[in-house]
Amino acid sequence: MTDWSPYTARAKEWFESLRDSICAEFEAIEREAGSEAAFEYIPWDRDTDDGSEGGGGVRGVMKGEVFEKVGVNVSTVSGEFAPGFANTINGASEEDPGFTATGISLVAHMANPHVPAVHMNTRFLTTSKAWFGGGADLNPPIPYEEDTQEFHAAFRAACMGHNPTWYDRFSKWADDYFFIPHRNVARGVGGIFYDHLECEEDGAWERNFAFTRDVGTAFLDVFPKIVRRRMGSEFTEADKRAQLEWRGRYVEFNLVYDRGTLFGLKTGGNIDAILMSLPPEVRWS
Repeated sequence: MTDWSPYTARAKEWFESLRDSICAEFEAIEREAGSEAAFEYIPWDRDTDDGSEGGGGVRGVMKGEVFEKVGVNVSTVSGEFAPGFANTINGASEEDPGFTATGISLVAHMANPHVPAVHMNTRFLTTSKAWFGGGADLNPPIPYEEDTQEFHAAFRAACMGHNPTWYDRFSKWADDYFFIPHRNVARGVGGIFYDHLECEEDGAWERNFAFTRDVGTAFLDVFPKIVRRRMGSEFTEADKRAQLEWRGRYVEFNLVYDRGTLFGLKTGGNIDAILMSLPPEVRWS
């Protein structure tokens, strides 16, 4: 049986490096807007029922003039899934509930309603299997076709460098996943979503890790461009109201349907880190 711990360590190192690059870029955008806002980094340890080592992470949060609230979390945790929940996870069971997980998760809510909110997450998990998952999706209260096309083009290029079928497959997966059934609306304008890129075959881990790195790099390249394009736009009270009402839909999805939220709550994650995706201000009409 493969010892995945060295691979988990390599993935963790990349996720931390990506976090540092993203946070530096977001702080640079704040400087351009005349703000001195910076990320606050808050470490946390995962509690376990038996007192064993369960890992932990670092929650990074910034509240500024451009980024009303942005969280960038990196966590690396291990342990056993609770009975009942284990059977819902790839490669786990009540008889074999052990797991490790490392990943980066980012959500940005913007002050200007013309600047889209965004979500990005990539991760590496092991149970009796080992796999990568993740993606990114754009969530504009006021959509611009130029922004949507540029965002998708970046991830299309990332996919095409690895498998010519992946963009169509993963973009549809995002459309299907980031959908609010009780509202019959999409959460945003999509992106890509992928999961269960399994690593047991020879060379599969390196291939899937390379793709996951390219997803992170694509995000780092494209989203700051969109922010800089829109952050100086004038907006009205009606624009702000539309943003706050749209955020209500975002909250509904994340609390009712999002698998990452459920995974964090079911594995004893840090509550503040899990719920950092929630916007600082929201309204329901």
